[in-house]
Amino acid sequence: MRHVAPPGPAVPRGRRLALAAWPGAWAGASTSGVALALASGALTSGLGYVAWYLALPSLSRTVAATVQLSVPLVAALGALVLLGEAIDLRFALASALVLGGIAAVVLTRR
Repeated sequence: MRHVAPPGPAVPRGRRLALAAWPGAWAGASTSGVALALASGALTSGLGYVAWYLALPSLSRTVAATVQLSVPLVAALGALVLLGEAIDLRFALASALVLGGIAAVVLTRR
């Protein structure tokens, strides 16, 4: 079995560093604000990984790979709930397609 590396981040590392070093990028940012932002990101990512790795042993490879496709939908739902984003036709159709695809794979594997 050949190891395939996961896709890289949307913004390459060098560009992220350049954006962080951009003049004015950190203007007005307090040390405590930056620390809280980093901590909240680490905490939520950590909780997500804990939940995923607890559920992973009970999933087949196919189901696990397919369920990972729901991550953008979960993020969008978080934006709806936490940020008050509006539900529009595009979101509804995209959600239905993603969930339908996941259901098709998960339900046909049984």
